Amino acid sequence: ERLFAPFPRRFDREAMVKITTICCIGAGYVGGPTMAMIALKCPHIKVTVVDISQPRIDAWNSDELPIYEPGLDEVVKSCRGKNLFFSTDVAGAIRDSQMIFVSVNTPTKKTGLGSGKAADLTYWESAARTIAAESKDNKIIVEKSTVPVRTAEAIEKVLKRNCSDSNVQFDILSNPEFLAEGTAIADLTKPDRVLIGGKIENEAGQAAVDALAEVYANWVPKEQIITANLWSAELSKLAANAFLAQRISSINAMSALCEATGADVTQVAHSIGTDSRIGPKFLNASVGFGGSCFQKDILNLAYICECHGLKEVADYWYSVVGMNDYQKSRFVRRVVSAMFNTIRNKKIAMLGFAFKKDTGDTRETPAIDVGKGLIEDGAQLAIYDPQVKEDQIAYDMGEEDMKNITCYKTAKEALDGAHAVTVMTEWDEFKSYDWREIYDGMTKPAFVFDGRLILDHDKLREIGFIVYALGKPIDPFIKSAEGA
Repeated sequence: ERLFAPFPRRFDREAMVKITTICCIGAGYVGGPTMAMIALKCPHIKVTVVDISQPRIDAWNSDELPIYEPGLDEVVKSCRGKNLFFSTDVAGAIRDSQMIFVSVNTPTKKTGLGSGKAADLTYWESAARTIAAESKDNKIIVEKSTVPVRTAEAIEKVLKRNCSDSNVQFDILSNPEFLAEGTAIADLTKPDRVLIGGKIENEAGQAAVDALAEVYANWVPKEQIITANLWSAELSKLAANAFLAQRISSINAMSALCEATGADVTQVAHSIGTDSRIGPKFLNASVGFGGSCFQKDILNLAYICECHGLKEVADYWYSVVGMNDYQKSRFVRRVVSAMFNTIRNKKIAMLGFAFKKDTGDTRETPAIDVGKGLIEDGAQLAIYDPQVKEDQIAYDMGEEDMKNITCYKTAKEALDGAHAVTVMTEWDEFKSYDWREIYDGMTKPAFVFDGRLILDHDKLREIGFIVYALGKPIDPFIKSAEGA
């Protein structure tokens, strides 16, 4: 049997449920934007986003949304109060909805079996129990969170065993998100593909798949809506993130070799990226990947491989995370060694804290590990990020490390008097700064450590900066400082 098929495969309008009410449990980075786009494109569907966090729901109902994403404000505000609603009434939304998206956090387990590798499905199971308790009629349940393979099987058991009405039917679908933070609205507007997994081998499962496909068909071309069996869809999300992270670790591995040999990683990336079999995307060398998904999903994938006795496969994927950790620690070592092997009590400015530009998300950002590494060597950090607030930085870095960190509202304050600047996020504004003025205000020799390769390094050197550009030929000054 074919595991993947374009929509529709066996499209039956009689069997298909016409969806007019949707709710989403979880008002985070995935649930909020996804539901806002559905509401925008499907004015005939009432969409309710629910969350147990009152402050989060209050923020979604305010002028200052809880997450920053270009274009999100306009989409939310055009639909909110019409067919898009944000509420803490989880039970009421479940009862009133035909289709329920579950977009709750599935972090890596911190304790117990699979600690540090397996996905923690506590929130997912809690959501399933609530759905079961409140459902009085048939529901289509959509996995939007990234979950391990065969999660739907376990969730189905929880739903059936906890629903008081044995006549209620639950059809579970997997509809993984493939959004990139910073471009989520564009990705939702024109997705490369929409993947829907369900029990397509039986009529009820196919009808549920068709019902969700018909929702997306309001704006997504039908040839870009792919249907699959449940397990293929669940695995596809983990595989997609693992492949993307693998490319980043691969080019980062090359960046270390480039520095050792005098090659230029940007030129190498361009050369291999022009090969149509490889392509140019995700070949930008950097201080490392971050975000909520890549590391978590790779560790989860590797753990699943271990559970199935595939140790060599698991080790392969673990090495992708290992290379990412190596790149961050290598960057810290380069900073310390270039600055005469001592950064104690030196002010080091950190430009950017978010894991990528155009988002305020700091989950697994390389800035955390780099910052902790620099502080461990005695540095005083001066952090500026245009979207990340001080309380978030404090949460990520911890109380002890914050004793060595000052957060600034402007880059000028962060850079004034600094011995060095590290570029940790590729915010466009950093490229437009008056770097001559910045140089004049810094302690000499003034260092720039560009972990995102976004600055004009030749111009910086002309001004007088000592420049370390990741993956580029090493500056003679840095070589001499390191004793090379």
